[in-house]
Parts: sequence; structure tokens; C-alpha cells
Amino acid sequence: MDEQTPVYAAKTAWARNLAAPVRDFLGTETGGASVLLAGTVLALVWANSPWSHSYGSLWSTKLAITIGGDGISADLRHWVNEGLMTLFFLVVGLEAKRELDLGELRERSRLTIPMVAALGGMTCPIAIYLAFNAGGPGAHGWGTAMSTDTAFALGALALLTPRAATRLRVFLLTFAVVDDLSALLVIASVYTRHVSLLALAVALVLFGALLLLRYAPEWRRPVSIALGVGIWVAMFKSGIDPVISGLAVGLATSAYPPSREDLERATVLTRSFREQPTPELARSAQQGVMSAISANERLQYSLHPWTSYVIVPLFALANAGVHVTGRLLEDAIRSPITLGILVGYVVGKPVGIAGASWIASRPALHGPRSPLSPPLLAAGGAFAGIGFTVSLLIASLAFTGEHLDEAKLGALGSVVLAPLLGWGVLRVARRLPATVRARQIAGTAEDILDLSVEVDPERDHVRGPADALVTLVEYGDFECPYCGQAEQVIRGLLESFGDDLRYVWRHLPLNDVHPNAQLAAEASEAAAAQGRFWEMHDTLLGHQGDLRPSHLANYATELGLDADRMVEELRRREYAPRVSEDVASADESGVSGTPTFFINGRRHYGAYDVDTLTAAVTAARGRARLAVKARKPEPAAT
Repeated sequence: MDEQTPVYAAKTAWARNLAAPVRDFLGTETGGASVLLAGTVLALVWANSPWSHSYGSLWSTKLAITIGGDGISADLRHWVNEGLMTLFFLVVGLEAKRELDLGELRERSRLTIPMVAALGGMTCPIAIYLAFNAGGPGAHGWGTAMSTDTAFALGALALLTPRAATRLRVFLLTFAVVDDLSALLVIASVYTRHVSLLALAVALVLFGALLLLRYAPEWRRPVSIALGVGIWVAMFKSGIDPVISGLAVGLATSAYPPSREDLERATVLTRSFREQPTPELARSAQQGVMSAISANERLQYSLHPWTSYVIVPLFALANAGVHVTGRLLEDAIRSPITLGILVGYVVGKPVGIAGASWIASRPALHGPRSPLSPPLLAAGGAFAGIGFTVSLLIASLAFTGEHLDEAKLGALGSVVLAPLLGWGVLRVARRLPATVRARQIAGTAEDILDLSVEVDPERDHVRGPADALVTLVEYGDFECPYCGQAEQVIRGLLESFGDDLRYVWRHLPLNDVHPNAQLAAEASEAAAAQGRFWEMHDTLLGHQGDLRPSHLANYATELGLDADRMVEELRRREYAPRVSEDVASADESGVSGTPTFFINGRRHYGAYDVDTLTAAVTAARGRARLAVKARKPEPAAT
């Protein structure tokens, strides 16, 4: 690298431009879980303090919004439970839809196991609850034992097992969406005393209009907001808990990667504004940039910090406050309501999920292979045994007085016991022999590969041995400063992992922002024709500010190439088709920016600093080693 190259820091383009990226936050959830736990503890402390009377009086304060002679009136707790929590379920629906469109669930057959698991994970706890309460005053509250708390489950998984597999998180998310949707339908059908069919019909019409807006022009955003609010109001007036509208809207909001055409159009609009900074061009540039990103990811980015750090903790603060007395604890220990909820979640959820998943994956039933090994499935079932958000929602509808407090204690108990059980299961799983773990992983469903065009050593530019356990593919641009920074990271990885890693460079010149990138890519191919690709590759990334034709000819001379031959080949654009092949493969894999990395065929999301890529490659190497062990025959008995 020359002296002009900036020193690479831990911050990447991703980290700088997206201070709290949704995908990264969903991968950890640690911050949101901590704040949620703090809200729960604060509610319990407040409800048992000398000022406990203020807790009840605050949340029972009436708040009304009226227009003319009509309006909506509810106490503050219901505004949180039925108003703000709608946004939480909207985010859950958005992320589930993103997985359906772009993630692990875009192969629809993979929905079978988590959907069947969700049914088993609801049926078994309900059966256990009814076994405690059949014929008693608590029988009507069976819905309190059915639904997993999505925020707490993902958060506890991140807090206790930060390196938990992505498949486990996706499984929990999919499971939780089916679980939440079923619970909301139960609320609508079982715990709703009166339903206004007219208001429900209005909500359905407005939802249909919202779906049609995807074909509308640029003014669809304000209209979408108005329709969303209208759907919520109509659901509220219908008597059905309006939080279901958030989940429905989220599941209806498509996700898609930004196309290169949209990004290039945004660049043109931005340049136009730079040349003529008028309000009209500023608005056009802003709309061009926004339209390149799907509404799904825009909404997630905007709402997820609010739901995780404000709304769900506020829900906990409003609902978890139980005035704990010695008499209440004594009654709760013997209460069939408390025991039914606690045992239903902590025991019924894992048993129901594991049993239903096992049945659904049986070859005799032509079921698909499970995405999780048995230990991970057991751990996922244990973490799914956290009942809080929807459990408290249903409890507030099914019970009053002391029975409501007993139900809350059961749900709060699951928040403590279920994560500990999940953590214990994972600790045991990690102590299993490597050969046992390898056989278990070999029996799971294969990864869905994001890289459309496989690596071909005959045409691709490869550094490292052909039989390396991990293949790292980069789509890069020689004029992209972030590619220049990442090159230093790649060098470190190749040195650290040795023969376990091979690295592949593919071209993706961003011609709309880097005017010399295309010619530099062709120059590297011209050098490859003379057997010196990597030398030219390193030189170009080391002199990213000097990539004009005269510079390229000088580099060829310095590297001992036939410079005249290279200049003539560049003049004839002889290697433009070769670069175009890489660009086409990038389009097929949904790549629109640089640098973009694929690790063993799976796209790497997030930062690309040393620590992050090292962790990702290490994890891929570990999976590859287990797969190799699974393929080795057992030693013959002596």
C-alpha cells in the first residue's frame, strides 16, 4: 500500500452508515432484552414500593381522542397494549416477511418444520394448563399458556448464547410468528366479547387498499400511513384486539435487495442535485435513494430501535407490576393457574416443539429434514418457553383480581426458568463428542446457498488451496475505497487461516460512481492473460486514486508485463466480456454494492472488519470440519 492509503479502522461503510442496522440487531438483540428486563424489574419494584398506589392510578388514567362526536377512549395501559404493541407485531411481521423473501425461508418447504413445531408448541402447553384447571375457575384462561414472547426469547438467546446458530434464531422467529398469529386469532375469537362486523369489513377493505398501493406512484407512503392508522381504528372499533393489524401489515410488506438500476438512478439524481441544489431536485434525489431500498427494510430500520428499546419495555412496565405479598406467593404455589402457565411453558413448550418437529420430519410421512440438530431443537424449545407479552395480554382479558396476579406470576416465572433451561441444554450439547455432533449436523437440512455461480478454478481468480475448508468470495471494485480497506483484512485472514482458506475475487465495477473502475478491471484481466493477475490486483488496490490509462500502462511496465500488448487489448476492450460475466453473476446473487462477501456460498451480512470476518470464517471452518467428520466412515470394530 502506498502512503496515500488511509489506515483501516474497525469501522466499515456498513457500520458508519447504519449505526444500528436491523439485521445486526436481530442477530444479537442483547440491548433490547436488557432494557426489557429492566422494565420488568422496575414494574415489580414500583408495584411493591411505598408508592404502589401510583402504579395502578397511572396506568388506569383515561386517554381519549375524539373527532366531532366520535372517538376512541381507553386507559393508558390499553393504549400501550393495543396501540404501541401494534408496532412491535408490525416489526415481527416485517422480519418474518424478509426471511420469506430473502432469507432461510425463501425455500417454502422449510416452513413445514417450524409451523408444525409451533402447533405442537401451543397444543402441549394448553393441554398441560387444562390438566391443572379443567372444571375450575381458571379454565377459561387456557390461552395464557400458548404463546412465546418473541422479544424475550430472541433476547435471552443472545444474552446467554451470543454465538447461537443463525438457523436457531430463524427457527425461533418463524415459530414465534406462527405462534403469535395463532394467539392473536384466539384473542379475536375467544376473548372478544362483541364483534362489529361492519367495522371488521371496513378494516378488510382498507387492508385490501393497502395491498394495492404497491402499484401506486411515489405518493404511496403518506397514503400507506393513513390506511394503516385506519385499519387499526377499524379493528379497535370492531372489538377485536387491533395488534393483529400490525402483524398482518408486516407480513404483507415485501422485501427485496436494491437493484443496480435503482442505485444507478439514485446516483444520477444525487449528481443532478449536486449540480443544481434546488428543492425539487433535493426531493427527487431523496425519493430516488429511498425507493432503492424496500419498504420492508426501511420500516424495520425506522421502527426496530423504538420497539426494542421503548415500546416493549414500556409494555413490561405497564403490565408486569404485581403487588407481591406472602399470601399471594402462598396461593400461587398451589394455584392451578400459576402452575398451569409455568409448567405449560417450561415443560410443555420444549416437549411439544420437539415432538411435533420429530413427527413432521419423519421420512415415512415424506417430511423434510429438520433445519436443527436434536440438541439445538431442544434448546430452541426451551427458549420458546418464555411466555410474557401475549401471555399477559390474554391474562388481562381472561382474569381479574387475584387470578390475574397469579397468571402474571406464572408468566414471570417462565422468564426466569426457561432461559436457564435453554442455556443448560446448549452447555450439554457443546460437551457432546465431535463425531456425535457431526452426525447430528449431517442429518439436518442443507444450507441454502446465496452465491448463484459456483467458484470455478478454471476461470475464477483464486488465492489459496483448492481443497480449503472455507472459500471466501468477494465482489469488488478496484476504485472502491472500502474494497481497498478490506484488502488489508483479507491479507490478514489468508495469513491466519493458512491452507484452510481460499479467496476469490470477482469484478463488480460501479461505473456510476467510479469512472475508472471498469478499465481497471479489464487491465487486471489483461494482466491475468500474462499470468500476473494477483500482482496487478494488489497494485491497483494500492493506488486507487491513480487508475487512468497512463497509470495502468506504467503499472504493467513495473510488473514486467508486455505493456504495449496490454494497452492494445484495453483499446480493443478485449476483456470487457470477461468482466461482464462477473457482473452478471453478481446480479444473479443479488449483489449491488462493493465489497460484498460470500463465505462457503452464504452471503455475509454486516461489518467486514478483522474481528467480524475472522469470526465468520472461523464458524464456517468449524461447520466444514464437522461435515468432513460426518462423511468419514466409522472405524471397524476389532
